[in-house]
Amino acid sequence: MATILSLCLMLAVFAESRITLTHGFQKAEPNVVCNQVTGVESGEDCTSISQSFKMTLKSFLAINPNINCETIFVGQWVCIDGNSTN
Repeated sequence: MATILSLCLMLAVFAESRITLTHGFQKAEPNVVCNQVTGVESGEDCTSISQSFKMTLKSFLAINPNINCETIFVGQWVCIDGNSTN
């Protein structure tokens, strides 16, 4: 039950539209639609995950805009299929 709740929360976060204030102007961040997620396993990093799912690293990062590849951790949910708009 906790896993399902976590997954739903994660999908809601990915689907959320964000706006940031930069130098007095509002900059619209890309909207991300995530269709499938996976949990990070031991030894994986952004590059190995993107390769495992036959994606470019650029595509992986586009559908995971809030990911920090330096601090990725086991069990972290990442999007492996989706679209980035804007």
